[in-house]
Amino acid sequence: MQETFARKGLVDPNVLRELNRKSDLRGWMQMISHFGSIFVTAYLLHLMWGTWWAVPVFMLHGALIAFLYAAQHELSHATPFKTRWLNEMFGRIIGFIQFFPRDFDQVQHFAHHRHTQMWEEDGELQREPYDMKSYLLWVLGPTYWWSRVTRLVRLARGNVVERYVREDEKPKLVKEAKIHLALYGVIAASSVFFASWAAVVYWIAPLVIMKPVQQLQNTIEHLGLGHHDNILENTRTVDTIAPLRWMAWNMQFHTAHHTFPSVPFHQLKKLHSEIVTRTGKHPHTMGYLEFQMEVLKRFSGGKSESDYPEKDAWVVSAREKRSTGGAAAPAE
Repeated sequence: MQETFARKGLVDPNVLRELNRKSDLRGWMQMISHFGSIFVTAYLLHLMWGTWWAVPVFMLHGALIAFLYAAQHELSHATPFKTRWLNEMFGRIIGFIQFFPRDFDQVQHFAHHRHTQMWEEDGELQREPYDMKSYLLWVLGPTYWWSRVTRLVRLARGNVVERYVREDEKPKLVKEAKIHLALYGVIAASSVFFASWAAVVYWIAPLVIMKPVQQLQNTIEHLGLGHHDNILENTRTVDTIAPLRWMAWNMQFHTAHHTFPSVPFHQLKKLHSEIVTRTGKHPHTMGYLEFQMEVLKRFSGGKSESDYPEKDAWVVSAREKRSTGGAAAPAE
């Protein structure tokens, strides 16, 4: 994914040119630290299995694996490494770990960037409007994993229904899904043959159980903002602590990322600062817990996304409400 979705006037061209510089060193540093942390927690989990200490270690281990999707996301943009084949190689490895094939993710995510927040066109917005039940089922995981697994099987059978997938892209997505299912089958057969629970204990169970933690990032990025073509209004930045920014590969600076997707993850904080300086205002910004509490409040009483104006922000921070002297968009 090489296209730069430029936004004229937001960043000085010379500054943007510097921010766009990719670095194999920074890519390796982030990748090694993330996978290294996973190997450390896996080892600690092995040592502490059968004790209560295994519970927090299991949770941290699962969160680290779940947040590998942040790496996959960046790799689909081909920004972590200057060397292109490293982006593809790690993208395929992590896509396999995530049960989310790399080529499909790239095609879907490209459509997401081209048509952010536009119903029927945004590759990541192919769903019915959320209500309380459907939102919680997605965040907690049941419908998330059902959709991922059934889509993988469907693609492997050659049934590609996504409207954002071009005809010439379909064969590679089908082939990719078949390879994934075959390899998962090999792992399952090997686990049975060797009577080993390792794949479940150190990979699948932690990923599935702790996926809701990473869903906090997935849901906060656009939900509750306007459905129109204005990146500064339809995308949200996350206010959080440095360890979580590291774990999510700086995807908390999501408005900056959507504005210039070609900027590598390690430069997003600088890009964010440049945009704020040039525009004189901060993008929509919330913390994880504040966002979730506001969403649940908005869905209470049987309400759904359909009850709120599509063009207006209806999930905003308390600080933003105070600064504008009002509240988020009311239900229609």
